[in-house]
Amino acid sequence: MRSCFAILCCILIAISCKENPKPAIKTAPISFTKEGNLSVKKASTDSVLIKLDIEIAETDYETQTGLMYRKGMETNQGMLFIFSDEAMHSFYMKNTEFPLDIIYINEDKTIASFQKNAKPYNEEGLSSKVPVKYVLEVNAGLSEKWQLSVGDKIEFDKI
Repeated sequence: MRSCFAILCCILIAISCKENPKPAIKTAPISFTKEGNLSVKKASTDSVLIKLDIEIAETDYETQTGLMYRKGMETNQGMLFIFSDEAMHSFYMKNTEFPLDIIYINEDKTIASFQKNAKPYNEEGLSSKVPVKYVLEVNAGLSEKWQLSVGDKIEFDKI
């Protein structure tokens, strides 16, 4: 009888000492907020190739966070980064859950270089290769689908 009581006590002690698992932290999904309109024009013809709704990143926090922790964007959406000065910029895909085309744009709003199909969660620096003032991020494959080229121009307005 004593041995049964001792076993029962050991079981109760073991159960009471077991840590409860921590509940998973649930965060609300980050949704797209339209803050402006952007169009890309073909350099050779001045014809509009595409019009986008854009979210604008211009504060330090916004430019550091970008599209992190989001599930994706619609085809007609993009994020435009606006920097105070034209300079070399490097982007990475840390905590970015979907592939992007990164379009580097110089101060006169001309496309200067591309980083196509940037891979999700990649922490490697993706350089602009030349000084730029703006960066446009869109879903991977769209810059090719839209036939964007170095030299094409952007126009945008904030709403």
